[in-house]
Amino acid sequence: MNTLAVVLEQPEHLALKEVALVTPGVDDVVVDVEWSGISTGTERLLWSGRMPDFPGMGYPLVPGYESVGRVSDAGEGARARIGERVFVPGSRSFSDVRSLFGGAAKRLIVPSARAITIKEDLGERGTLLALAATAYHAIAAEGARKPDLIIGHGVLGRLLARVTVALEAEPPVVWERNAERAEGALGYVTIDPDKDARQDYRAIYDVSGDSTILDRLIARLAPGGEIVLAGFYSAPLSFTFPPAFLREARLRVAAEWREPDLVAVKELVETGRLSLDGLITHRCPAHDADSAYRTAFGDATCLKMILDWRAA
Repeated sequence: MNTLAVVLEQPEHLALKEVALVTPGVDDVVVDVEWSGISTGTERLLWSGRMPDFPGMGYPLVPGYESVGRVSDAGEGARARIGERVFVPGSRSFSDVRSLFGGAAKRLIVPSARAITIKEDLGERGTLLALAATAYHAIAAEGARKPDLIIGHGVLGRLLARVTVALEAEPPVVWERNAERAEGALGYVTIDPDKDARQDYRAIYDVSGDSTILDRLIARLAPGGEIVLAGFYSAPLSFTFPPAFLREARLRVAAEWREPDLVAVKELVETGRLSLDGLITHRCPAHDADSAYRTAFGDATCLKMILDWRAA
């Protein structure tokens, strides 16, 4: 069995190609993908060739970990799932290319447990569940302080702010220099950092990906405050020690989300406490994937680009 997939053959060389699928197992499901999202964090690093050494790294590869589709077939142990609409956080579906993270394809084969049933009316917005789970994982970690400052009003910054509000914490401040990106706040405020004089933030969550930002953030911390690195960084991070010493600053890295995080944000969405509306700004048919990736990474107005596989 073959399928069409986005294949990064080498940095900045992307094609829509036919690739071979692995043989489904007894507990696997076959998912016909309707939409897949493009990550402006990890996928940008894969596309540009700046991804640090990472397990499974190498070209050619199929990127993507934000897919929504319908179960069209299944092994004997999972046939009851045929017909369900599901979210798939990547796959190892392919026998002739690497899967990192393997979700940007017309058809995927995954263990039944990795295909998360979602409501029909969630539709393309289901592609945002991985990012929402990433935000939740950072905020809900054991002993974590809720953010009172978030750096960046891209899609992950917005989800961090929305999850904070959904969890009934004090609404955070969000820094954003781009006037167009500063729009769209729901229940919180955005501000240009040059207009913010505060130096008493207790928890600053950074999703900028800027490896040079730590000294600026440490200067805004209250004593004993925490900086949470919730983005992805391709270059080493460093900071000047004395200011951090004087504040007894804390530094935490928010790792990948886990299944309980996905379950939690799915419940927040389904109960209406967390909205995913207004975050997908660009859509493109899968056959125009190269243009879609370049827009996702190069257009400042693009919060989230999704590929539409239904006509592929």
